Amino acid sequence: MPTKLTCHYHRTGQRVKERRLIQLADRLLKECGMSDHSLSILLVDDEEIRQINSQYRNKNQPTNVLSFPFADGADASLASLPIKELGDVIISVETARREALLYRQSFHERMTWLLVHGLLHLLGFDHERSSGEEEKMQAREQELLRKINNYRRTAMTRLAINVDHVATIRQARGISEPDPVAAAAICELAGAAGIVVHLREDRRHIQDRDVFLLRQTIKSKLNLEMGANKEIIAIALEIKPDLITLVPEKREELTTEGGLDILSQTKKIAKVIEKMAKASIPVSLFLDPDPKQLAVAREIGATFVELHTGRYCDATSETMAEHEFELLAAAAEEGDRMGLRVCAGHGLNYQNTAPIAALDTIEELSIGHAIIARSLFTGMDKAVRDMLAIIRQADMLL
Repeated sequence: MPTKLTCHYHRTGQRVKERRLIQLADRLLKECGMSDHSLSILLVDDEEIRQINSQYRNKNQPTNVLSFPFADGADASLASLPIKELGDVIISVETARREALLYRQSFHERMTWLLVHGLLHLLGFDHERSSGEEEKMQAREQELLRKINNYRRTAMTRLAINVDHVATIRQARGISEPDPVAAAAICELAGAAGIVVHLREDRRHIQDRDVFLLRQTIKSKLNLEMGANKEIIAIALEIKPDLITLVPEKREELTTEGGLDILSQTKKIAKVIEKMAKASIPVSLFLDPDPKQLAVAREIGATFVELHTGRYCDATSETMAEHEFELLAAAAEEGDRMGLRVCAGHGLNYQNTAPIAALDTIEELSIGHAIIARSLFTGMDKAVRDMLAIIRQADMLL
């Protein structure tokens, strides 16, 4: 059942990443065996929590978090109904900011602790009853916090590097260097979890030779991007990459311009997936963040979807970027709920990657141009490590 989040606080200064807070709450409910219950979270400022504290607890002062179990305020006539509502957790964002500084925590860490603390009160823990109850509650708090922190460490978003642009530089001179195969090896040594190449029908950058050599030399994972073209399908079946990603392909485009429209070519894409399945090659579909496309992807047997982040990256205003981000976040959550494995890519750079990497439902990012461009100035190894640092730090965002 969903977590409901309501915001009454003044959105100045450090803002709460609302979708991530909902995801955190859902994970905590699962850890507590209460994923079939709903939870309401209200974010307020100090004045509102002071009023609530005064009205319901006779304490005319702000506090950090308050909890109100559903059963405490429920009408007696509702007792026989199958309502699975835990209650309300109310957090003062202003107090959370001050306490983060006081306790030398990140804002994320403080908000996480307050949510855990409030949830445990809803579950019947109460540190004010006795010293024994206080110890019991603190132990459970620490257990939940360890599990949450361990989840982020073990499920860190992976980084796959697209080396197409190395081949583009080579093809501009029609010679043998720079070699994308050598670039891929450096990327792996720097920590990349996979290598991505797009073997286009027109062979404008990656060549057949590159794909065959990469298949022999890559130690991590080879993701072959491709159109649903008979010749390229035959090559994929021959080399057996670890994953193929079907993308739209037009001769006149500079780069892939949008997601694959599988609604208009469902049978064609389904046949490619069936062929790959017989060869034990999983298939990812490069899609816009559209729930209808995701539903069809699941129906025709795709294992992965890669969400097209281009419109988010190309947004010309903060409002537009936030809107596109919300579409991506919602699509990633929906795809994960459907059982699809979710990745993302296109246009991501050193300024816009962190919010996408912070989405727990996205397991891998495919990034190429920004890293290749930076490597011209910093070197490939450092360019990859700089992007990995951004992804590792993304869990500090909330």
